[in-house]
Amino acid sequence: MILEGALSVEAALRANSRPIERILLASGKLDTQVARIEKAARAADIPVERAAAAQIDALAQGTTHGGIIAEAGPRRTLPLADLLPAGFIAMLDGIEDPYNTGYAIRALYAAGADGVVIRPRDWQTGIVVRASAGATELIPTATAASPQAAAEYLRVHGLRIAATGLTEDAVSLYDADLRAPLFLLIGGEKRGITRSFLQAADLVLRIPYARPDFPQSLGTAAAVGALAFEVMRQRR
Repeated sequence: MILEGALSVEAALRANSRPIERILLASGKLDTQVARIEKAARAADIPVERAAAAQIDALAQGTTHGGIIAEAGPRRTLPLADLLPAGFIAMLDGIEDPYNTGYAIRALYAAGADGVVIRPRDWQTGIVVRASAGATELIPTATAASPQAAAEYLRVHGLRIAATGLTEDAVSLYDADLRAPLFLLIGGEKRGITRSFLQAADLVLRIPYARPDFPQSLGTAAAVGALAFEVMRQRR
């Protein structure tokens, strides 16, 4: 896969989150970010090559890479046990748009989440990394075969299981006590969260709207931001 842009490449180097085969920099590009990347790459024994803009454009998916890309392997992940002890772990499941996935991870990292859980191969694209501003590389990340498997394990280890939904017993995000160790499952806009998971959850959360007559729910990234920063606020 291709990591695009200075933030993505620097984050992967800093976190040692995935193997990097080589880094390509646009010919003649010289600035402080490039100097940091070259220094970190030398320390990690990663080849750095200068390349024509056309070569970089041909490898990249987007056009805003700024002349900095890296050829990289899969994200290294942790077993669930390595996320513990933790106060706030989130799992994103069924989010199909890579930009939404990246924006959601960015919000979780900015709000201080201790880790995220993904299904295997859930974000193996450079788009997700770039949309997250490198947060996918920095946040501790574990994999689980399913939300149920993650919830069962984390409940045994003392985390309260929460999910977002519009069930009859759903509690407003701002009325819920979110200070105890928490595992939060957030579903995608199309598929949402299964009824069986909602029934098994300790807490179902909803985001109240100032305009209840507006039927459109928030997009995934906006919802994750609201949830994550309310968890952060309550824990301060």
